[in-house]
Amino acid sequence: MKRREFLKKALWIAGSIFGMGRWNIKAEEGMLPKRPYGKTGVNLSIAGLGGASVMKLPQKQVNDMVSWAIDHGINYFDVAPTYGDSELLYGVALKKYRNKIFLACKTLERDAKGAEKELINSLKRLQTEHLDLYQFHAISKMEDVERIFAPGGAMEFFLKAREKGLIRFIGFSAHSEEAALAALDRFDFDSVLYPVNFVMYFRGNFGPELLKKAREKGVAVLAIKSIALQRWRKGKNRTHPRLWYEPLVEPGKASLALRFTLSQPVVSTIPPADPHLFKLVVNLAMKYTPIKAEEVQFLKKLSSNYEPIFSLQSKPL
Repeated sequence: MKRREFLKKALWIAGSIFGMGRWNIKAEEGMLPKRPYGKTGVNLSIAGLGGASVMKLPQKQVNDMVSWAIDHGINYFDVAPTYGDSELLYGVALKKYRNKIFLACKTLERDAKGAEKELINSLKRLQTEHLDLYQFHAISKMEDVERIFAPGGAMEFFLKAREKGLIRFIGFSAHSEEAALAALDRFDFDSVLYPVNFVMYFRGNFGPELLKKAREKGVAVLAIKSIALQRWRKGKNRTHPRLWYEPLVEPGKASLALRFTLSQPVVSTIPPADPHLFKLVVNLAMKYTPIKAEEVQFLKKLSSNYEPIFSLQSKPL
């Protein structure tokens, strides 16, 4: 890519079109700003707390993490049954804040009966009568899309659950751009939870098409993997054993990576599944400003040192 073309694209990424800095809803000092969750009228903090971060921790520590999150303006909490005991831990810790937060959960079930059973169980474990967002978890191949939308598929139950008030909004998470794009063509989803990361974007061409399509359809994008680098290399000291990938932890570079993600047309990001990295990301998000073209160029060069954890079989940008 020629320098002029790159800088033009860098300016697009930096928010010259989307105006991510102006999109933030001004927050009180010491509180995370919020952004509109699509067309729903709901505003979400630009960083949330993922249930994988609290998994297998003592209940008191989880209570303290949730209180710290609330005190810093976080209102977006995400969880899934696959995150060990996190639903049970959340159920206790979030109970007194339930009317003030946006609670999202997921299911790996692809048929209606399985999804119904799992939702009922999640509601019990989370000690709530409804979920703000229910998502098809980890759509990774076209077969997932076909099963979800087939007769008797999970989408049938999702629609009934929404009619009954058990869920408010419908979304999905995905690790396949092909499957994600296909899902967006099948239904008017409220949101998609998706990796938006500078290494994947530049080295794997993973993300641009999804972001474009979601924007065209008015679907909110919730981001994950903002400070991911690559899978743990053989012999590498796993400084964060809760993670299956190596994170970027140096504050300066981590801030650039996070700002890259938040400068895309995304609503919020879920930090890595590590209590310390959760606080790092939140503290960095407090200082968020839209990324600049020269900083994007720096990240593009930095990305050449790593292999993206998700990639398309096409030429990198």
